[in-house]
Amino acid sequence: MNLPTIQTMATKVGVIGAGGMLQYHAAGFKQAHAEIVAVADLAPGAARKAADKWGIPHAYESVEAMLAERKELQAVSIIVPNKFHAPLAVQCLNAGKHVFCEKPPALSAPEVLEIIAAAKKAGKQVMFNFNNRARPESQAMMKYVEQGVVGKINSAQAKWIRRTGIPGFGGWFTTKELSGGGPLIDLLHMVDLAMYFMGYPEPAHVLGRTFSDFIQDKSFKGPWGIPDKVGGTTDVENAAHALVTFKTGQVLTLQVSWAEMVKREEVSVVFQGTKAGGKVERLFGIDGLDGTAIDACELYVQENGNSVNRSIVTPACEDMGRIGSAANFIEAIEGRAKPLNTPEQAYRLMQVIDAVYASASSGKPVSL
Repeated sequence: MNLPTIQTMATKVGVIGAGGMLQYHAAGFKQAHAEIVAVADLAPGAARKAADKWGIPHAYESVEAMLAERKELQAVSIIVPNKFHAPLAVQCLNAGKHVFCEKPPALSAPEVLEIIAAAKKAGKQVMFNFNNRARPESQAMMKYVEQGVVGKINSAQAKWIRRTGIPGFGGWFTTKELSGGGPLIDLLHMVDLAMYFMGYPEPAHVLGRTFSDFIQDKSFKGPWGIPDKVGGTTDVENAAHALVTFKTGQVLTLQVSWAEMVKREEVSVVFQGTKAGGKVERLFGIDGLDGTAIDACELYVQENGNSVNRSIVTPACEDMGRIGSAANFIEAIEGRAKPLNTPEQAYRLMQVIDAVYASASSGKPVSL
């Protein structure tokens, strides 16, 4: 007896933005068996070049044209400067598309509320590329948290620090109007990951400081980013430090920098729970590239009166979860997987970021 074959149609995706992150979105969507139908980019020729490179059938220099002509699109991926994340997310949701958006979610927490409202009205899912949640180390650690091995996480320390990592001068990264800020909003991943492990508690108070001592110093330029723009604006911080307390009684400290007097680039979340402590870490080599990085995932427990440190072995993941994060979006909107993040969590994250900047500006703690 021949059983009937169930045919499943590939989710059809459109991409807005032909920048470097497209390589990871494309790989993730392909891994999840989705089809990229179209790409749009305002820069003349950019969409066509990306379409030819990634085998995408249709290229547009207008988002409106793509949405109007490609009625078959079910989801849209957004890869553009930060200022345009919220407006484009709302536009695509209003057009009836699921949305996968690069980080940060928006320039501010109120903008995230606009995205949430649009998603609810459209009945569509919206997710953000908090790709470090998809790293094997993060997923392994989260299983220990969910299984109760760690207990309640009382305190955590989030860190993404660079010694020489300013992503160009005068471009959109360093222009607050376009980016919303410097490393705090750009390298928000470890703050997000710490709050993810902690159960995404509601923030209560924030005391923050930002520093701009090196933001004009070309010797602190990093190996990635965009070319310098002569006559452009550079008005963001090069480092941010803060203390966050939550209404649950938990506490988080954060250190984020593009340029700071540290030994090497370090990306980590360390936490202290009532049953165990832990660490998820990536240490970069001197060139700041993924290929030279050293990853670690550890648990710290007390057993039989002894201090025991457990090293958790996970598969290598050079792309820091970027491909897995994009794949999860497709699997989530198709009902095959639980979404790795929610817009409500994005709102709380942006509340913290907004409060750090507000506290740094006023010199006083901020209550939420």
